[in-house]
Amino acid sequence: MPGWAKKAGKQLVAPGEYPSVAQFQKSKGWLIVTAALELSRNQITHFYSKKKNTLEMIKLLEMLAEQYGQCKKLYFSWDAASWHASDKLYETVNYRNAMAGVESSHLPLIELVPLPASAQFLNVIESVFSGMAKAIIHNSDYQSEDEAKAAIDRYFQERNIFFQGNPKRAGNKIWGQERVPSVFAEDQNCKDPKWTR
Repeated sequence: MPGWAKKAGKQLVAPGEYPSVAQFQKSKGWLIVTAALELSRNQITHFYSKKKNTLEMIKLLEMLAEQYGQCKKLYFSWDAASWHASDKLYETVNYRNAMAGVESSHLPLIELVPLPASAQFLNVIESVFSGMAKAIIHNSDYQSEDEAKAAIDRYFQERNIFFQGNPKRAGNKIWGQERVPSVFAEDQNCKDPKWTR
């Protein structure tokens, strides 16, 4: 997630007023949201990182294995980024699966199901990120890292609560801005093409 200087987006303005966003702005900071979308219940788990690397993926894996410890097996699907396919990550998965084989462990098995190379448009969570960006990042002007994090936390918390009560449909809430439904489908592009780089 880039810095939270003002970004172009829809804005309600008075007649004759033409808002603009400066091309160059002083950065107020930056952060990376590391997140997972649990498809069966449409729930987001997230935390903040300073780097995109294998250690952050292992942290996410451990967090989800604990959160969904009552499950027999967890499937992890993600794009072909290097930090999703490192030896260290595979070693961690193999070790956890060996431990899960011990009767008293009560650990879920973990299976990695990577997407094909150059297929990040199939990554369902990209649709959620697009909806979040439209709702609270575009045209924003957060004054601090904590303020930006609070808005992101609130967005995901409210989204999770909504889907707990309405598991089949998102409705017309702010997360209705997501590009496509949060399901796997080969014919849909989850990533907003305007923000593909």
